[in-house]
Amino acid sequence: MTVSQDFVTIAGFVVLFILMVLRVPVGVAMGIVGVGGFGILAATAPALNLLAQSPIRVATDYDLAVIPMFILMGAFATAAGMSRELFRAGEAWLGHRRGGLAMATVAACAGFAAINGSSVATAATMTSVTLPEMRRFGYHPGFSTGVIAAGGTLGIMIPPSVVFALYGILTEQDIGKLFVSGILPGLLAVALYMALIQVVGWLRPDLMPRGPKTDWRERIASLRDIWATVLLFAGIVGGLYGGVFTATEAAGCGAVGALLIGILRGRLGWDEIKGSLIEAVRTSASIFTIVVGAFLFGYFLVITQTPQKVSDFLTGLPVGPYGILVLILIMYLILGALMDELAIILVTVPIIYPVMLQLGFDPIWFGVIIVMITTLGMVMPPVGINVFVINSIARDVSLWQIYKGVMPFILVDLVRLALLVLFPAIALYLPSQMN
Repeated sequence: MTVSQDFVTIAGFVVLFILMVLRVPVGVAMGIVGVGGFGILAATAPALNLLAQSPIRVATDYDLAVIPMFILMGAFATAAGMSRELFRAGEAWLGHRRGGLAMATVAACAGFAAINGSSVATAATMTSVTLPEMRRFGYHPGFSTGVIAAGGTLGIMIPPSVVFALYGILTEQDIGKLFVSGILPGLLAVALYMALIQVVGWLRPDLMPRGPKTDWRERIASLRDIWATVLLFAGIVGGLYGGVFTATEAAGCGAVGALLIGILRGRLGWDEIKGSLIEAVRTSASIFTIVVGAFLFGYFLVITQTPQKVSDFLTGLPVGPYGILVLILIMYLILGALMDELAIILVTVPIIYPVMLQLGFDPIWFGVIIVMITTLGMVMPPVGINVFVINSIARDVSLWQIYKGVMPFILVDLVRLALLVLFPAIALYLPSQMN
C-alpha cells in the first residue's frame, strides 16, 4: 500500500465520520466516501460505473428479499395488535408478582421480537402498549422505560432479525443458521432480565408495586389470544430448523401468514393493510439505501486493502486470539454508543470478519457476538437510539432517567456477553443440529 493510499484511506474514514456527525444519512455518507475514494485511487469512470451498478445489484439480489419480507411481517403483526395480546398474557401470569408488569414487558418484547426483526419497532410498540399499564400501577418511570429499552434490544437477537440477515449476506453464511443461533442467547437474555427485575424488586420494592392477581380462568384465556404469534414463530423457526425452506422463503411465508391471520381475525382491513405496506416500503427503502452505500464503501475498502492491513496488524499483536477479541469488542462498544447498528455492521464486518476467521473463531458464533454487542449500543449513551425512540413517545421521562433505568440491564448484558465468549455452545448448539 502506497503512502497516497494510506492518506486516502484515513481521509475517507474521517470524512465518513464527519458526514455522520452532520446527520447525513448513513447510506449516502458511505456512498459519497466510497465513490469519491475509489475515483481518487482508480479513475472517475469506473467509480461512476459502480454508482450505476450497485443499486441494481442490491435491488435484484434474491437473498436481500428476506429483509423487506420480514419487515412486512412485522408491520402486519403490529397492525393486527399482536403486541398487546402478548403483554396481556404476560400480565395475567406475572402481574401479581413484585415487578410482574416489568417481567411481562420483557416477555412481551421477546414474543414480539419473534415476529418482528427490528429493535426500534419493538421498543416503540412496547412503549405505547406497556408503559401506560406500568404507570397506572405506580411503577417508577425511569425503571419502566429502562425495562422497555432493554427489552427492545431483543428485536434483533431473537429471530427473525434484519441484522442477522445482513451479517449473513456480507459473510456468505447461512442466514437460517444465524437466525436459529440467536434463540438460546435471546432466551438467556430474557431469563437474566427477569432475574434482575426480581433482585431490584427485592432491593427497591418502591420502584415496582404488585399488580392485581388474576384467576386461572383468565390466565388460560390469555394464552388463547397469543396463538397467532406462536403459530408464526413456530412455522418460521421450525421450517428453518427442519430445512423445509430457506430464510428468504420463510420471510415470504411469514409475511403472507401474518396477513392472512390478521384478515381472518378481523384485525386487518384495507386501511391497515395499506398502512403496513407503506411502512414496510419506507423502512426497507431506508435499509436498502444503507446497503447500497455499504457496497460502494466496500469497493473503496478493497482498493485500499484495508481489510488485509487491519488483519495483519491485529493478528500481529502479542495478546493472543482472545486478547484480540476483547480489543475488538471494546471497539464495538465504543462504536455502538456513537453509530447506528446497521452502519456498524456494514462498515466493520468486511474488515473484522477476515481477522476472526484467521484467528479460528466460528463465523456463526461471531455473528451472534456482533449482533449482541451492537444491541448494547442501542441503549448506551450518548446516542442509544432505543432510548431516544422511547423519549420521543414518553416526553415526560427525561433521557437521563431512561439511561439510569437501563444501566442495570447493560451490566447484565455484559455478563451474558462473557458467558457467550466462555461457552460458545450457547449460540452453536441449535445450528449444529440443523438439517
